[in-house]
Amino acid sequence: MTSCLKLEVQTEDQTPHKWCISLTEDEFKRLLSQGNPTVHKVFGEGSLFSPLLFGKFFDPSDAFPLWDFESDRLLSNLRNSGKSSVDWFQTNQAYVLKAELPGTGKTSNVQIYVETGKIVEIFGQLKLLQRESQNKDWRSCNWWEYAYVRMLELPEDADWRRIEAYLSNDTALEIRIPRKSLYTDTSADGVVKKSE
Repeated sequence: MTSCLKLEVQTEDQTPHKWCISLTEDEFKRLLSQGNPTVHKVFGEGSLFSPLLFGKFFDPSDAFPLWDFESDRLLSNLRNSGKSSVDWFQTNQAYVLKAELPGTGKTSNVQIYVETGKIVEIFGQLKLLQRESQNKDWRSCNWWEYAYVRMLELPEDADWRRIEAYLSNDTALEIRIPRKSLYTDTSADGVVKKSE
């Protein structure tokens, strides 16, 4: 039986200095060399949160213009080897992102924020370190030791106020970002007028 949970998309994150320390390629290699299986699942090849998802090292705390690229082209090597369950596409009505979240146990701690209407932030804490990080501002230090994040630039015509996010079976994330309509029906007589 499939369980589907609608996630709250928040717009009021006032955390100062979050994600201010960049994950470097050397630091990432050091993190993976520790051999922690949870870290390998979260940041490993093909994961939405992997710095290597897009074919070369890219800090997941830096916003990436995802919808400027076709997923088939950008992820072709990972897809050919069966290592990625991330997909994104656009329709006339919406931008869509689908991803299997890494095996972190119950992932209901996944949070979605929209920053200033320009960036979608997807993050969650690693279950193993939640207790340890409760007394720390972990998002302003070496965040990759406590959590995972992926920041994505929103396209200009994205209607960020209507973003919806769903989590199925605690692992399948789907984010739908409606496109702003070029035309809107604002008159009582049904005449369609171009929105400004």
